[in-house]
Amino acid sequence: MSDPTEVQAGSSTRRAHRNPSSSDRSQLPLIIVAVIAVVACALSAWALLRPAPTSSGSDASSGSYTDAQRADSKAKICTAFNTVRSGVSQNTNLTPPGGPQDVTGALAVAANARLSLYDGGQYLLARLDPATAPELADPIRTFGETLMDIGAAATAGAQNSDPQQSDRLKSADAANTAITGLCK
Repeated sequence: MSDPTEVQAGSSTRRAHRNPSSSDRSQLPLIIVAVIAVVACALSAWALLRPAPTSSGSDASSGSYTDAQRADSKAKICTAFNTVRSGVSQNTNLTPPGGPQDVTGALAVAANARLSLYDGGQYLLARLDPATAPELADPIRTFGETLMDIGAAATAGAQNSDPQQSDRLKSADAANTAITGLCK
């Protein structure tokens, strides 16, 4: 007959032999998650470090655009400029419908003016095409950014008589004049 300790040892060995395989199965999801995490990190690093794509049909870095692309770009930005200039002019020169004593109307007019300034600046910058000639693109950027600065400062309570706000208004007027001459 066999020794009872050997039987126990043999069954323990079998149990111990079974446990690693079930343990391996329970670790399988952890291994899969780790592999997915490594792949995600590698893809993130690749997306971050890859070169920026160039615009189709033109080499953005060298600025080589066809005359037609430049003309289309100028027409597009000049149309946007005229729309913004008109909207800003209308909304910053409104009077409250109930007169100077109409507090609610005055607040609504002021909110519209601020909105037209800030959104007008964003609209211009969003419509600026890379094919736009630098001599037009630069004043457009200045005008758009200055409009947003004026609108943001007005929202924060700056008055037109404040020195910084006054400087912003003068800068916007100068850019407006320059762009008007370039968009003829």
